[in-house]
Amino acid sequence: MKTNSKTRLIVDSGSTKTDWALVGSDGTQPSTFQTEGINPVHQSDDTIMCVLNKAKALCPSAGSTVESIHFYGAGLIEPKRPLMVRLLTEAFGEARSIEAENDLLGAARALCGHHEGIAAILGTGANSCLYDGRRIVQNTPPLGYILGDEGSGAVLGRLFLNALFKGALPQKMRDDYLASAGITYADVIQRVYREPQANRFLASTSLYICAHVGESEALQALVTDNFRQFFRRNIVPYGRRDLAVNVVGSIASHYEPYLRQAAEAEGFSLGTVSQSPMQGLLSFHGQ
Repeated sequence: MKTNSKTRLIVDSGSTKTDWALVGSDGTQPSTFQTEGINPVHQSDDTIMCVLNKAKALCPSAGSTVESIHFYGAGLIEPKRPLMVRLLTEAFGEARSIEAENDLLGAARALCGHHEGIAAILGTGANSCLYDGRRIVQNTPPLGYILGDEGSGAVLGRLFLNALFKGALPQKMRDDYLASAGITYADVIQRVYREPQANRFLASTSLYICAHVGESEALQALVTDNFRQFFRRNIVPYGRRDLAVNVVGSIASHYEPYLRQAAEAEGFSLGTVSQSPMQGLLSFHGQ
């Protein structure tokens, strides 16, 4: 950065990881880095501050000042927005402008820009909305991975483990998964019911599923049905089959062929599919 340059910090935060982009006023390429995820629903203030302080330390600081922050985060429901602004202010005291919005608005801005559309997130969790080009006008409540989150990595993991242990998938696959993950049935129960952030553990099974999905028709059907339930339960209520469904997130990106198959089966057209919203957010914010 040039001496005394002003910078904008654009942040996309999920439950698993947070992507940061420091954009300078001098036209240089953004400086990007990654930290742990931030979710104020599941994490304490102290835990979030540790992540923010790490990000502050990673920011290239020579001759630059963070003037504004655009933060988009998972779990940033309305009561948590003032909290997130306060924590960002504590970590980046020099910033004159701080915007904290939920990750769904970030996805809509990244995928649709200033145009009407349906935007969705399929990562560790899931969410979707009808967007009018400026704001979210309708949202089907995702309800989390226990009551909802159809299409997400956490629900995919729940369905996968259920199928493994209840015999809907081959015994060989169950033994191979447990060996490759280095865990036992007892460990699965421990991670899901007795340790924090079970959603992350469940979503972590996607690494195995993605590598082996071509080996079992039953596993392919499980993946596709997870996505079909996403369209049925979350997208149908918008009543806008004329609009393409644009999706961001690791699950959407890694399983795109199955997502497209599910969309077609449910009578929807799939638009943009992107692993990360960051490039779209950089465009939206004028980079």
